Amino acid sequence: MMFVREEDQRWMQEAIEEARKAEAIGEVPIGAVIVKDGVVIGRGHNLRETTADPTAHAEMVAIREASTHLGAWRLMGCTLYVTLEPCPMCAGALVQSRIHKVVYGTTDPKAGCAGTLMNLLQEPRFNHETEMVSGVLQEECAALLTNFFRKLRRRI
Repeated sequence: MMFVREEDQRWMQEAIEEARKAEAIGEVPIGAVIVKDGVVIGRGHNLRETTADPTAHAEMVAIREASTHLGAWRLMGCTLYVTLEPCPMCAGALVQSRIHKVVYGTTDPKAGCAGTLMNLLQEPRFNHETEMVSGVLQEECAALLTNFFRKLRRRI
C-alpha cells in the first residue's frame, strides 16, 4: 500500500471542493488547485459547458490562474492537485508549464495520460518530466464522477 502524505490529502480536499463547484453549475465534477510554497495560487473546475470552450478543463483554468498569479508561464516548484487523471491536452499543458509535480485522485480509463493510456507527464523524450502521485482520496474523487453520471442518466 502506498503511503499518502497528509499534505497531499489536504490539498486534494481543496480540489474536491472545486469539483463540487463544477457539479453545482451542471459541469462534470472535476476540480484542481495549484500550490506553491504552501499557498494555493491557482484554482479551477470544469467550465466547458458554461463557456462553450473545449479547453476549459479544471487543470487548464488552474494553470492560467497560477501563471497570472506568478506573472510567468513556468510553474516550476508548483504542484497540481486534480480529482481526475489529466487528459492528453492537460498533460501536455502541464509538461509545457514545467510544473514540478502532479497529484491526482482517480484514473481516467478513457483519456488518462498520466499512466492509464500513456504517461505524457513522464515521457523521457520531452524536455521536462513531472513527478507524479496517483490515487489520493481516490474513492471520494471517483464517487463524485460516478454519482454525477448516474444522476445525469436518470434525467435522460
